[in-house]
Amino acid sequence: MDDRRAERVGAHLNRALAALLTRRPDLYLIGADVADPYGGAFGVTRRLSTEHPDRVLTTPISEQAIVGFAVGLALRGREAVVEIMFSDFATLCFDQIANLAGKVVSMYGEQVRMPLVIRCPTGGNRGYGPTHSQSLQKHFLGIPNLALYEMSPVHDGYATLAQILDSAAPALYFEDKVLYGRRRFGAATGDEMFHRELIGGSCDFAVLGIRDVDPVDVVVIAPGGLTDRVLGAMRDAYLGDETAVRAVVPSRLYPFDPAPLAPLVGRARRVVVVEDAVAGGVWGAEVAHAIHQRMWHLLSGPVRLLHAPSGTIPAAAHLERAVLVQADDIRATVTAVARG
Repeated sequence: MDDRRAERVGAHLNRALAALLTRRPDLYLIGADVADPYGGAFGVTRRLSTEHPDRVLTTPISEQAIVGFAVGLALRGREAVVEIMFSDFATLCFDQIANLAGKVVSMYGEQVRMPLVIRCPTGGNRGYGPTHSQSLQKHFLGIPNLALYEMSPVHDGYATLAQILDSAAPALYFEDKVLYGRRRFGAATGDEMFHRELIGGSCDFAVLGIRDVDPVDVVVIAPGGLTDRVLGAMRDAYLGDETAVRAVVPSRLYPFDPAPLAPLVGRARRVVVVEDAVAGGVWGAEVAHAIHQRMWHLLSGPVRLLHAPSGTIPAAAHLERAVLVQADDIRATVTAVARG
């Protein structure tokens, strides 16, 4: 896939799915309302059913049945990409994910192929209220053989999805809804203040920093959906607080291997993990544990976690904004951590 940086993230994902369908003749894309003229709730699958009418299939509204059907396709030698209209509804197919897709990979005494991607539009900041705004990534951590990925404006969607399918193991791919209308990295920042580096492979970690600024005071690790908020916090922390931050955006959230981050962590010695999940059993705790195990000797203090408080997400915009993590919250946390 070529790098079209002015492209919006939703259009980029649509182009990635189109390329996958063209290059992988055994791939099926299924979900409620994914066919034209609707093209999915957020338009990400628009035109795909017109181009591939036999393999882009609209289904009844039954998440359990949709995922079960996709698992059957994968077991019969096909590949499947599922769209769950809102990630909140992934709870309705949890049994198919945890007790079927994740288990059949290894429970028969030999490795079984399961090329399955479950796409989950996720997150808040859209005013959709308590049942359409959650970030439920944490509830799928630790399921054997199940990987978790998150869309970002700094990773190539085609490369990530192709990597998942090539692994022949099931994965959830979380897509922050706000990103669909945002520009990919470059145009998204609005200036040339930031640079990007990919480490650990093109689908692993994107490291974002302020050009020509070294040393680094704090490393912020955040899923792709928070990229714009983290960049805003980085800019304000540097210009207003003289705090230099490097942001790490992982493509794969789980399993999380921090090894490629050791040189960066060793230079900054302070780490903050940011996410939109509500308090309790969060992904950031898993990341902190992995870093503490391997890099405690490199740190000047414990990894700091920043996430939403426990509770439901309000529909009113001003209340929702107060609950979910914003750029100002990130700036305040990294500045406090940098000052010890």
